[in-house]
Amino acid sequence: MPCVQVLMQSSVKLKIENAQLKMTENIIHTKSYAFALRVIKLFKFLTTEQKEFVLSKQILRSGTSIGALVKESEHAQSKADFINKMNIALKEANESEYWLMLLKDSEYINENSFNSLHSDVSELIKLLASIVKTSKQNK
Repeated sequence: MPCVQVLMQSSVKLKIENAQLKMTENIIHTKSYAFALRVIKLFKFLTTEQKEFVLSKQILRSGTSIGALVKESEHAQSKADFINKMNIALKEANESEYWLMLLKDSEYINENSFNSLHSDVSELIKLLASIVKTSKQNK
């Protein structure tokens, strides 16, 4: 009987961990989508107001691909595929952070715009890093 109880406790623990991971995935989906929309608005501002066409395309590509990869991970073929997609999303978030710093330091965006966008991308980086770490541990 104790073995059955341990198995049931393990099953409940696994369900709780899966539910927590799903909740985090929903948060990452929502936040990455919102960030992509902000990046699109930034792209429009940079191209129309600042007449900047190179860095704007870089931030547009990396900033919108985060959410696309998160969405794609919902139908990953395996746990390894899921981890891979989330890892690539993490790399794209890191790249987006770089482009934002470059845009600020080259004075295409002001400090307030940078701080707001940087706060969002920093949060995405933390969430994605946590998802990757947790997923690797639960392999």
